[in-house]
Amino acid sequence: QVQLVESGGGLVQAGGSLRLSCAASGRTFENYNMGWFRQAPGNQREFVALIRWSGGSTYYADSVMGRFTISRDNAKNTVYLQMNSLKPEDTAVYYCAARAGYTTTAWDAYDYWGQGTQVTVSS
Repeated sequence: QVQLVESGGGLVQAGGSLRLSCAASGRTFENYNMGWFRQAPGNQREFVALIRWSGGSTYYADSVMGRFTISRDNAKNTVYLQMNSLKPEDTAVYYCAARAGYTTTAWDAYDYWGQGTQVTVSS
């Protein structure tokens, strides 16, 4: 089992920044590829960013490319999502997820999920 706890969400004006954190506990964190997803009311859960277990490879949704940065610190069992130039359409609950297998953007392929953290961007 891997337990994931997100933090860092909040209310921010358009153009602002937030940094989300996801703290992991349980099984060996560095064995897992990590992803960030988000879900707005009435929408399906969508992929935001992922990072391989080694931290050497990342991938982003087109909608956040150039604005968001995913990173991880395996010594601290934590993955981060730095969000800059936020837009109202970024408003959603953000979830981190862990997967033991190959990297994928498919949310239903992830093994473990956090409870989510709300991000609200005002115009």
